[in-house]
Amino acid sequence: MDLDRALLWLQSTAIAQTISENEMLFPWIESIHVLAIVLVVGTIVVVDLRLIGVASLDRAAGTLMRDVLPFTWGAFVVAAITGSLLFSSNARDYAHNFFFEGKLVLLVLAGLNMAVFHLVGARDIDRWGPTRRTPLAAKTAGAASLLVWMTVVAFGRWIGFTLH
Repeated sequence: MDLDRALLWLQSTAIAQTISENEMLFPWIESIHVLAIVLVVGTIVVVDLRLIGVASLDRAAGTLMRDVLPFTWGAFVVAAITGSLLFSSNARDYAHNFFFEGKLVLLVLAGLNMAVFHLVGARDIDRWGPTRRTPLAAKTAGAASLLVWMTVVAFGRWIGFTLH
């Protein structure tokens, strides 16, 4: 089964058909998706700004991350579920959209940046304490994360304007 056939099968499923044919369902799912993305990006920005050394300087980076990241992950799960539902409603067109493809690549980059930071850069995060100075690797990871997530949001918005 080639990709287009699989995508057409996905968008012909009952749930995908219901989403695409119901004039109220798609906007509600999209609204929940946007709110979840706002929470994901908002909480990530809080952590990134702390890593860069420009906000929340009175809190230890490790403590801040432990407090905020459960909300990030919860919102990410909601965003992934709602995004998958939206995708299913028009899978073939989304899959061939430059900005959708770019958004997926950027999400992978964001995940890689986070994984490298947590495996390498955050190993001694509790020893930093509430200092204004974070290691260069942490600042770099925070700056890269900010850039990637801003681009994810921009690409996400452009999807709707370029989908044919």
